[in-house]
Amino acid sequence: MILSGLEIGSKIGQEIIIEPFDRKKINPNSYNLSLHHELITYTHLPLDMKKENPFTNITIPEEGLVLEPNRLYLGRTIEYTETHGYVPMLEGRSSVGRLGIFVHVTAGFGDVGFKGYWTLEIFCIQPVRIYPGVEVCQIYYHTLEGPFEIYSSRKYQNNRGIQPSLMFKDFIKKTRE
Repeated sequence: MILSGLEIGSKIGQEIIIEPFDRKKINPNSYNLSLHHELITYTHLPLDMKKENPFTNITIPEEGLVLEPNRLYLGRTIEYTETHGYVPMLEGRSSVGRLGIFVHVTAGFGDVGFKGYWTLEIFCIQPVRIYPGVEVCQIYYHTLEGPFEIYSSRKYQNNRGIQPSLMFKDFIKKTRE
């Protein structure tokens, strides 16, 4: 079951934390999240799953930044979120999708207990100008049935910024086992 917008609002500060929180961003069954002014892009291709891939930082100026097609940009939400007892999910807003922008390539599924900023995997199919602070995605919450374990990844939990892929850490663990 998905929480209604009214239910999301009633859980703020308890099972759901969104900081900063603005009641005007509540939708019928989601909450809009905004794009931070920082992006990163990888600098060396091809990328390698077993290695830490180098990247560069980009600042989105107030006058906007034109995204190039077929290039992956990693961004983050302005909002910090915590979820206790619900499964958070992230989707792009339809208005953003209608411009040909994908806000997450595959990672829209959150884990119960996640704490941090959402890293956005931004990809566009045509050149498009983006702006800092724009509401680009929406978070919604599923109820959870049965006993569960709290998310405790050492890779992405309690992040403070954009998170590049840390998949190389999975390979380090496998070589130690």
